[in-house]
Amino acid sequence: PEVINGRTHKATVVDLSPWVEYEFRVVASNSVGIGEPSRPSALLKTKAAVPVVAPTNIGGGGGSRSELVITWEPVSEELQNGEGFGYVVMFRPLGSTTWTKAAVASVESSKYIYRNESITPLSPFEVKVGVYNNEGEGTLSSISIIYSGEDEPQMAPAGASALSVSAAAVEVSWLPIPWNRHTGRVLGYEVRGW
Repeated sequence: PEVINGRTHKATVVDLSPWVEYEFRVVASNSVGIGEPSRPSALLKTKAAVPVVAPTNIGGGGGSRSELVITWEPVSEELQNGEGFGYVVMFRPLGSTTWTKAAVASVESSKYIYRNESITPLSPFEVKVGVYNNEGEGTLSSISIIYSGEDEPQMAPAGASALSVSAAAVEVSWLPIPWNRHTGRVLGYEVRGW
């Protein structure tokens, strides 16, 4: 608070964070200067409140077939505002109007994996992650687009051929597998010889 009149013996301290322990000291002052501070008060914890800070860095993707992996940056303890803190994960296929909602009760959690055989590989989902505690649900993040897991390639490379280039080396070539929206990107090939 501002400097308080010398005849006043109490003050209201405002703009404190919810569910945080504080201690207070009082200092007397006059025209000559400032005296020694009082001994600290006993620790006092402010009341809990609904959390107001949403998780950041919403991301994910990858994972196995039929999985939607959602990740976020956990909310620090001083911003949890009360006991019973957890995360609310909401997602829906891009273009859908119905959200699926899940609660993640662990304070340290930074990932949620949704598994469902009906998810097609590399499907886009709208995702948002929020927070809650015993006081209620708080803020949700803005919407992020995350893709479900990919499937393994469904076809073998075609046109494999080998050409001897030396006594100890053979050059192997093949036609690349075309990109398929339903199975995903080919990240590499394995060449086997016998």
